[in-house]
Amino acid sequence: MLVFDSAINIWLPIVCGVAGLLIGGLIIFLVPAFKKNRAKVSAQKIIRDAEIKAEHIAKNAQLDGKQAVYEMKQEASKEIHERKQEVANLENKLTIREQNIDRRDAALIQKENTLEQKNETLNRRLKDVDKKEADLQEKIDSIIGELEKVAQMSTQEAKDELMDRVESKISKEIAAYIKNKEEEAKETADEKAKELLGMACAKYAQEVTTERTVSVVALPSDEMKGRIIGREGRNIRSLEQLLGVDLIIDDTPEVITISCFNPIRREIARLSLEALIKDGRIQPGRIEEIVEKTKKEVEESMHKTGQEVAFKLGLPKINRELLDYVGRLKYRTSYGQNALEHSVEVAYLTGMMAAELGLDQNLAKRAGLLHDIGKAVDFEVEGSHVELGSRLAKKYGEPDVVINSIESHHGDVPAKSIIANLVQAADTLSAARPGARSEMLENYIKRIEQLEEICKSYDGVYQSYALQSGRELRVMVIPDKIDDVGAFRLAREIKERIENEMTYPGQIKVSVIREYRAVETAK
Repeated sequence: MLVFDSAINIWLPIVCGVAGLLIGGLIIFLVPAFKKNRAKVSAQKIIRDAEIKAEHIAKNAQLDGKQAVYEMKQEASKEIHERKQEVANLENKLTIREQNIDRRDAALIQKENTLEQKNETLNRRLKDVDKKEADLQEKIDSIIGELEKVAQMSTQEAKDELMDRVESKISKEIAAYIKNKEEEAKETADEKAKELLGMACAKYAQEVTTERTVSVVALPSDEMKGRIIGREGRNIRSLEQLLGVDLIIDDTPEVITISCFNPIRREIARLSLEALIKDGRIQPGRIEEIVEKTKKEVEESMHKTGQEVAFKLGLPKINRELLDYVGRLKYRTSYGQNALEHSVEVAYLTGMMAAELGLDQNLAKRAGLLHDIGKAVDFEVEGSHVELGSRLAKKYGEPDVVINSIESHHGDVPAKSIIANLVQAADTLSAARPGARSEMLENYIKRIEQLEEICKSYDGVYQSYALQSGRELRVMVIPDKIDDVGAFRLAREIKERIENEMTYPGQIKVSVIREYRAVETAK
């Protein structure tokens, strides 16, 4: 019994283990098969559903395709109908145009026929006229031949004689006519011009400014001269090199003279020396620093001056760089007259006269202000101030009236506007008023001599005198050689020659005096 129980205890676990293994293997084998069958069933179901959906989609696609085809057919039919209608309209228009062309052709053919008939008629008349003209010329030639025999003079000789007589008679009449007309015009023009110029002068008065080509710097003591010269002259060499001027240090006490024809350099040198004297540190490094600082200050001062002048005159929209050139005129002089003050004066006078004449006052002021703008660079660039001013005005887009006023204010080119003529008058007023300008004695004497030589070069003049500083010219003529009309013609010729050959400020009055004296002595 014990043996049996022990056997059972031994084999029972073994049997249970084998049974468990068999059951586990069966389960492992059956589970994949089950899943496979289940997946197959799901796949078949999905396929059936997809087939059903595909059938529905195909049916819907067929229906949509039929609908689209129907709609396209409808649109095509509509478009074909519209095209046919357009073609029909075009055909109608072409038919109408062809009918119009046919009518025009018929009318043109009729006109051509009419013109041909008129042309034939005209040709016949021309032939008749040519024939009559030839007959008339023959008669004229025969008459002229008979006249030449009677007068014993050829046709050309008769023409020359007639022209000589007419010329001698008409020349005096023409001169007298010109004189009378000019006097009539002057009576009105002089009165109006004097009134206009007098009004402009009365409304504006400008102080007289005189400057020279040298500047003087005052020194606190003569000891400062040595410090400016520096050891072995290094300070004065540095100053002259950086400033581009000549420093004249002579025996004049407590004074240094700056000499330079460039007024801007001269001003920079004066300010730099004054700053160095005030600072007290005079050595090459400090000199260079002060000079650079002074240059910037002068440039800013010139631009500020240009802006102030434009604001003072009420002139808007002037180019910024052009305002710098206006400011440079502050340091430029002409015959001792400050160029900027002269330009401002001309601008005021031109504006006043333009306002009286109903012209653009701002444009007139602009032309007056810029008429001498070339003087801002004529000491640095070759060319006359008129040419340089014209280039600057064109460069910065100034109006044509302003450019012509610049070019014509000295008579180099004709004035094309009233404003240009007003600028000439205002320029003369500003330059010719007493004290406005100074002139070298040598130039003054040379101008007086040239005026008298021009007068003496004419036949019949026995003496001439330049009076009132060359502003009036009196010419004495021989009465037997020059008559009254000839005196008037001589005055005009002298005036034109002076205008063409000479440069002078203001105006010159030419007076030709013809005096006949009958003298007898009673004994």
